[in-house]
Amino acid sequence: MTAPRRVHHVAVVVRSIEASLGLYRDLLGMPVHEIQEMPYDKVRIAFLGVGESRVELVEPTDDTTGVARFLAKQGEGFHHVCYEVENLSEELIRLAINGIELIDSAPRWGAEGPVAFLHPRSCQGVLVELIEAPGGPSWRSLGYPVPAATGTAQSRGRRAVSRKSG
Repeated sequence: MTAPRRVHHVAVVVRSIEASLGLYRDLLGMPVHEIQEMPYDKVRIAFLGVGESRVELVEPTDDTTGVARFLAKQGEGFHHVCYEVENLSEELIRLAINGIELIDSAPRWGAEGPVAFLHPRSCQGVLVELIEAPGGPSWRSLGYPVPAATGTAQSRGRRAVSRKSG
């Protein structure tokens, strides 16, 4: 077992990223790192910096998604916590063997690297996302550009990656 490397981000569901920047960027002073559309997840996201971690604002772009249903039922607020792990595929296997209910049984595309979600029923009511550390084995298999060196801001996931089309 390998412990998570760090808290990668905490996600907050919002009705409007622009309106929410008034709090997070303007009043709390968090710098905006990236705002991007995630058409395959039908959301728009913004990452704001907090030390080595981030806050992710998640705005649904389609009323039929789980994020939109969450917003309609729960309102704006905390959605999930994301932990960075070395090898996402190995962690998913280990967690499944130990009885954790997986939402994603294999790594899939995320804004900043391969991700998978764990069901809140198995995580004391918290939706947990795991993201693979830059350059891990799932990066190549999913077609992400692999960082050249470790230890740099880019290799620690400081740049968003675009999803390959096609």
